[in-house]
Amino acid sequence: MEDSTPLVTFYDIAFGPPMAETTCAPNPWKARYALNAKAVPYKTTWVPMLDISKVRLAMGVPAARKFADGSDYHTLPMITDSSTDSIVGDSFDIAIHMQTHYADSGVKDLFPPQKLDYVFEHDLAIFAPLSGRDEGVCGDYVRFNHNVDAAFSAHVMLMAHGLPFDSVSGDDVRAEFARRAGVPTWDDLAVRGEKRGVLWVGGWLKFMKGTLTSDEWEEARTWHDGVFGRLFDALEKYAEVH
Repeated sequence: MEDSTPLVTFYDIAFGPPMAETTCAPNPWKARYALNAKAVPYKTTWVPMLDISKVRLAMGVPAARKFADGSDYHTLPMITDSSTDSIVGDSFDIAIHMQTHYADSGVKDLFPPQKLDYVFEHDLAIFAPLSGRDEGVCGDYVRFNHNVDAAFSAHVMLMAHGLPFDSVSGDDVRAEFARRAGVPTWDDLAVRGEKRGVLWVGGWLKFMKGTLTSDEWEEARTWHDGVFGRLFDALEKYAEVH
């Protein structure tokens, strides 16, 4: 798009400073890749983790996910789009919104026809089960995104202890995560030891890079004959933080 005036406000989770470098939550990164691929001008509003529910509720945006007990799980990303007077509160819906309303901008098709047959065949017991959604729109991508999320969520606790929380609120955030998971302390969540649909995988790779040690990340880049590293590098041109 020729006009560089931000049309979209993008709400992302605030980690510790500098936030443009520490941002690593996978779902916001999926949406950011879509925004950058579509070359849509936007600006980021950083929301402290413990304020996410308050911000979404104040804007009248329903939760896109539920906790295991059925209560609302308010998370990000979310966008407001002044050109369409709309608010979108889910990463997949943001990508669809970009494709629908900015079809001729940037990368022409975020959902090109292709074979997406990866299936994660294990049951997960997590505090916020993955959301189901209507497969009527971009059904192959809906299923692929769900299976990718399931595969990475199954191993998220191998990386969670590297989350770059803000030093001021970090202890409160860790306590909140422990409460959600039903364990006494953050340390009880520790797991330590050896250890095209590209937007949906790329978001999780950003999470891995932001939470693993440099040596662990370099090793992860080599997995599956180096496909993770090559994909991460290819997406860097869409990784600007505005």
